[in-house]
Amino acid sequence: MVTPSASYSVTMRLRYPNAVGAFSRVAAAIAEAGGDIGAIDIVRAAGNEMVRDVTVNAADDAHAARIVKTVEAVPGITVVNWSDRTFLLHLGGKIEVRGKLPLKTRDDLTMAYTPGVARVSRAIHEDPAKAYNLTIKGNTVAVVSDGTAVLGLGDIGPEAAMPVMEGKALLFKEFGGVDAFPICLSTKDVDEIVRTVAAIAPGFGGINLEDISAPRCFEIEERLQRMLEIPVFHDDQHGTAIVVLAALLNALQIVGKELRDLRVVVSGVGAAGVACARMLLAAGVRDVVGVDRIGALYPDRAEGMNPTKTWFAGATNPRRAKGSLAEVVEGADFFLGVSQGNILKAADVARMARDPIVFALANPTPEIPPEEAAPHVAVIATGRSDYPNQINNVLAFPGVFRGALDVRASAINEEMKMAAARALAGLVGPGELTREYIVPSVFDRRIAPAVAEAVAEAAERTGVARRARRPTAVTTTPE
Repeated sequence: MVTPSASYSVTMRLRYPNAVGAFSRVAAAIAEAGGDIGAIDIVRAAGNEMVRDVTVNAADDAHAARIVKTVEAVPGITVVNWSDRTFLLHLGGKIEVRGKLPLKTRDDLTMAYTPGVARVSRAIHEDPAKAYNLTIKGNTVAVVSDGTAVLGLGDIGPEAAMPVMEGKALLFKEFGGVDAFPICLSTKDVDEIVRTVAAIAPGFGGINLEDISAPRCFEIEERLQRMLEIPVFHDDQHGTAIVVLAALLNALQIVGKELRDLRVVVSGVGAAGVACARMLLAAGVRDVVGVDRIGALYPDRAEGMNPTKTWFAGATNPRRAKGSLAEVVEGADFFLGVSQGNILKAADVARMARDPIVFALANPTPEIPPEEAAPHVAVIATGRSDYPNQINNVLAFPGVFRGALDVRASAINEEMKMAAARALAGLVGPGELTREYIVPSVFDRRIAPAVAEAVAEAAERTGVARRARRPTAVTTTPE
């Protein structure tokens, strides 16, 4: 069974006799149903009656419903109501726009808006670069999606993608001090997406593409990068690749292996898989094999190919390995899963090389449950927050954009991404590094400033910075 998580937590309001042993029956019922009790709050204790709110983590929606039914069946216990905490958190959305200035007097109004604002607009018209100082452009990113590849949900459309994009904007602000706004487009047409993003670009200092399905995402990003003079960054590709490389660099210290000697299997040849493979190759890995639903990719394969997979097949697999995932993973040092849940078996992992490293990043269900892989691996990581070693893009994108915006970079290039990965890896010191701690916590406030500094330095070094670095405003004290 999957470990209970706060993402499936419910709060039940219970009414029962105020007597010794009454709540213990509730706790026993929750434990029997496999729930994990969190907060217990007294709402009212009056005479012979007790009312409490009990928060319980579950493994999924069905499990949460079973827990509630189990508690309802306890004699003497009344479930007054219950609520899904995740849905409550999203009521009304997760972000808002606030003014930075008070409008209390006529003078305030005349300077913030007409007629005073005309002078500012005229100054920008004469020198467009002033928009970075005199508008929100210098610290604002558009989070753009068409809703075709959302989390583990797939093509759910732009409206359903909004909660995810709002969450992304919230993370930008919380961890990088970057203002971000979700823009979900009601089109899947590549040309229309490119035209739309290019048309709104003047108001933003960067574009973060999100949850756009492959292979369309590659063309969209490449075209926008050519058209625009601001950073365009597809986080599903490059954010994932940055964190994967950072985590791998530290995992290799534990097992005593080198990048150049690794045999790597990548399960999933979509946006994340392709970007991770590119970055691993750039970092010095020489033997990468990609696997999709059909099997290993190799240069002469004809079935199920597209231009991106054709490139992948030609740039990887020097041994021309063929076969299923179970076949090609034998003898591998590093398995990277960015595909779908439960496709790798414990027996497959047991046939990998000495001290194998497994990153099972499919979400919410990993390619192999960590509990099954643990006896056979040296290091395991997932995309989930309820297991050690979470490979989470929030470790990368806030700092990457913070650094790019700080120097008004015209692009985010490969050197900047590599610098971000190495800076992130370096935040786990030699005395801290263990098989269950290869990347820092997402709440470590050192991350964004360290990544931003490395990215900004790389931007200057590679000639894409348009101003010198300035100290970042992001908090640098770890929590």
